[in-house]
Amino acid sequence: MNKTNFIKLFTLIFITIFGCLISIQGCVAGSSDLTFAQISDAHYSSFEADTSFKVLSSTGKILNDVITQVNSCNDIDFVMFTGDMINRPRQDQLLEFIEYANMLNYPWYVVFGNHDIAHNGTLTKKLYFEIISEHNKNFCYKTPYYSFTPKKGYKVIGLDTIIDYKMTSQGEVSEEELCWLKDELDNSKDDVVIIFTHVPLIEPFPSENHKLKNSYELKLLLKKYDNPIIVCSGHYHATKIFQENNILYINTPSLASYPNAFRIITVCPHRNKVDVNICFKETTLKSIQDKAKMKVMGSTLLYGSETDRNNTIELPRKRDRNSF
Repeated sequence: MNKTNFIKLFTLIFITIFGCLISIQGCVAGSSDLTFAQISDAHYSSFEADTSFKVLSSTGKILNDVITQVNSCNDIDFVMFTGDMINRPRQDQLLEFIEYANMLNYPWYVVFGNHDIAHNGTLTKKLYFEIISEHNKNFCYKTPYYSFTPKKGYKVIGLDTIIDYKMTSQGEVSEEELCWLKDELDNSKDDVVIIFTHVPLIEPFPSENHKLKNSYELKLLLKKYDNPIIVCSGHYHATKIFQENNILYINTPSLASYPNAFRIITVCPHRNKVDVNICFKETTLKSIQDKAKMKVMGSTLLYGSETDRNNTIELPRKRDRNSF
C-alpha cells in the first residue's frame, strides 16, 4: 500500500470512528434528557361562577384542553400539578379533577395548594393523599412531601408548603420537613434535583399575604449544594424565572386565570453543565383566554416577559464558590 492510499484509509477509519463516537454520545445525551409538564393552579370547579379574576365556569374546558395538548407531546416523563388543583376543598371536586388527570397518557403527581385543604378538617392532607393514591396507580405516597427518581441522574422532590392549622394563603415548611429535605439533598449531590412547591421560594412580585414565611431558610439550605437544582412553583398565577448560579426558580401561571397557561420543561445534561429548556404553552381556547384577560388589571405582569415564558438556561454542574 502506497503512502497516499494509506493516508486515505487512515482518514476514512478516523472519520468513521469519530462519527460513531459522536453518534453514541448523541444517543446517550438524548436518552438522559428529562421532560415534564408543570401545570399549576387549575382551580377546577364544576359548580362555581366566575370571580373577578378567575374563569371558574370554564376550568373543566381549560383542563381538558391542556391535557389534550400534553398528550400530543412526545416523550414526556411525567406531569406535576403544583397545587390548587381544585378551587374548593371538597371530595366530589377532587374526584372530578382526578377523572380529568387520569386522561393523561403520562404518570402524574401533585403537591398541595392552599385551596386544596380545608383547615376545619373536612378534607385533610391525609385524606387528600389517600384519595389520590386510590385513583392514581403511579401515586403511592403517604406523607405530604415525598421524592422519587424518574430516571437515573435525577431526583424529584415534592414539598408541602401549605399551612393547614389556620386559614391563610401564606406558606411554611415545617422543621421536620426541612430536616427531611436536607437528607434528600445530601443523598442527591450528583443528581439534577427538581423541587416542586406550591408557594414559591422567590416571589414573582411582593405579596405579604401569599409569601413563604421561612423562604430564607430554604434558600440558604439550597445554596449549600453545588449540583443543578430547579425549583418549580405556582400560587401567584404569574410567569417568572429567576436564576441564582446553579439554582433555577420557575414560577408558572394559572389555568384558571390569565394567561391560562402551563409549561413543558426539558432538562438536557452535559458533562459540565445542564441545559433547561422552558416552553410556555397557552390554552387554545382563545375566547376563554380573552375573557380571562379582561378580568385582570396586571395582565402584563402575569404574562411575563418573553424570557420569562420561553427560555433555555444553562446551569453549571458544579458551582464556582468564588461567585459568592
